[in-house]
Amino acid sequence: MIIEAAIRNEAVRLAPPSCTIPPLAGAPAHLAFGEVHKAGSLDQIMQLTGAVVSYPRNAEVFGEDEAAEYIYKVVSGGVRTYKILDDGRRQVGAFHLPGDIFGLEDSVRHALSAEAMTGAKVLVVKRSAINALVSRDASIAQELFVLTSRQLRRMQQRVLLLAKSAQERVASFLVEMAERSPASNIIELPMSRQDIADYLGLTIETVSRTLTCLQCAAVIELPAARRIVLRDRLALSQMNG
Repeated sequence: MIIEAAIRNEAVRLAPPSCTIPPLAGAPAHLAFGEVHKAGSLDQIMQLTGAVVSYPRNAEVFGEDEAAEYIYKVVSGGVRTYKILDDGRRQVGAFHLPGDIFGLEDSVRHALSAEAMTGAKVLVVKRSAINALVSRDASIAQELFVLTSRQLRRMQQRVLLLAKSAQERVASFLVEMAERSPASNIIELPMSRQDIADYLGLTIETVSRTLTCLQCAAVIELPAARRIVLRDRLALSQMNG
């Protein structure tokens, strides 16, 4: 597999000197289960047992219906998941930003495809390694349950979003991105307007026109194509419906 070669190369190049990560292993060879277990959190365990892989813009991380052998965490950049519909349209399912874990499936195969939106670095971990720890550690199982519940809640919110007007959809998207941004009133978007349109179920023209209207209403500023400044967050939240 292409990803296995990538992990092999990146594990050698990016692993810290104190912890050389062998490719596709459940855990570094010199770490016993007890040592991995002591790491505590899911994030720490992923750091110990995974390898960071670099993906250029638009590179595929995994494809729809491929075996779900890995769990992923965005280190930098951003990843979109999507599905190509029968009529050829693309529906973006989610945007994954730094710190987000994705690839958690309820089956043995991926329901969606995933691509890097920009140059991205992704921590890749064997699903079997995490599953082995889950069977022994209730706290790790609880973390995975919380992550899965959060993703389910976002999916439910998105279903409701698609019933709203164009302005409400765009406002809701901006509020969501602001909540996930380190600087809550300045949003640096890794995704294109086409990505946003495919996420919101709108045309790119409608997204661009709605953003311009929000700028004219002094609710936001658009200093650059992918930078948005929230000038009136309260008004934006009210538009969110």
